[in-house]
Amino acid sequence: MENTQHKIGSYWEASVDHLPQDPMLQDDVSAEFAIVGAGYTGLSAALRLAKQGHSVAILEAKHVGWGASGRNGGFCCFGGTKKSETDLVRHYGLEEAKAFVRYQCEAIETVRARLDDWGVHADRHSKGEVILAHRKRDVDGFAAEASYLKETFGLSARVLSKSDLQDEGLSGPEFHGGFHVAYGFALNPMKYVLALAQKAREAGVRIFGTSPVKKLSRQGAKWRLQTGRGTVTANKVILAGNGYRDESLPKWLYGRTLPVMSSVHVTRPLTDTELADQGWTSDLMAADTRILLHYFRLMPDRRFLFGTRGGLVETPGSLEAMKNTGRRDFDRMFPAWRHVESEHSWYGHVCLSWNLTPFVGEIPESEGVYTAMAWHGSGIAMASLSGEKVADLACGHLTSSEVPAVMRAPFRRFPFPPLRLAYLQLAYWWYGLRDRM
Repeated sequence: MENTQHKIGSYWEASVDHLPQDPMLQDDVSAEFAIVGAGYTGLSAALRLAKQGHSVAILEAKHVGWGASGRNGGFCCFGGTKKSETDLVRHYGLEEAKAFVRYQCEAIETVRARLDDWGVHADRHSKGEVILAHRKRDVDGFAAEASYLKETFGLSARVLSKSDLQDEGLSGPEFHGGFHVAYGFALNPMKYVLALAQKAREAGVRIFGTSPVKKLSRQGAKWRLQTGRGTVTANKVILAGNGYRDESLPKWLYGRTLPVMSSVHVTRPLTDTELADQGWTSDLMAADTRILLHYFRLMPDRRFLFGTRGGLVETPGSLEAMKNTGRRDFDRMFPAWRHVESEHSWYGHVCLSWNLTPFVGEIPESEGVYTAMAWHGSGIAMASLSGEKVADLACGHLTSSEVPAVMRAPFRRFPFPPLRLAYLQLAYWWYGLRDRM
């Protein structure tokens, strides 16, 4: 069945033949495991559990691919935290920092192996990601960072001068040098999440769409999840909503994560002349060195994807302002393409934590309820592997000590949670000022 009710107008929706609509939960059902959220995390956990012979029911508020898993920029890369490698070493020690870097590499390979094994044509391209210096002084630290990554973590990176960028088709008036890490790749996130959902269905997972969870409560030794028209009773629960979760389920989650907005534009296909005029012909994933970063890439069909951070509230006026700001940034950074229209534009939620790190584990004060979330804008790889890990934790095949320490600590609560948006606005002003300094 085709789902048109909840479309958001993204390019990813337009790029697939149809968006399957799973049936709404309209009865009382039982399962060993109930999962809230049918994105990368929830589907990965469900597939893992089903392959081990467990019964699994997923409750999804809208449909597969409606949340961040179908809205993101398609960067399967390092990430999951806003802490640098040096910060990780300082906070967790060298060995735990190394364990987290290995985890990120494993996460990227998990997605790559799935696509290969399943024969999914997800429009893959890009050998790694390049970070572009938006200020000349940002280039100065690239050589030391490349050396540090190589000597400490065994990661290869190369530094690109401004002339190197021009030679490699990465030109722009605001790019003064680059830092290329050859790990990860780009893909069509909708094609990936739909393939993952289909594999879960084939393994016996029951996915219920348009079935948001209204209440989560104990019923003896089990958990009861109530939707508008039915219930799921389960031994254990995995919460996988990330930036689209209901933070009151359970109450412990309140104030411990913060969904912020990211907007994306995708242009029409560019001609050879237009690409040459701008000097951008590379298929590398790219981002700039701003705190409020831009991320962008030339896709296989020659459309250009351009994403921005920012936005606080989802009112029509605020969303239009965020969209217009993104387009102005695009016009400034790629002036030869000012005449090129954006055929698609949309936005999504990025889930942040006060710790600036993800959490994979059992939720305190809620025995039998687990979560994996807060990918800080880089969730394709991390959510895919972490879904498997949280499933293994929930069924006892993995202990919390086997999860990297960076991801083991439960979220701290944001100070004065009702004021989160207010001090996020202050942070945006401050970060914007720092980016211009």
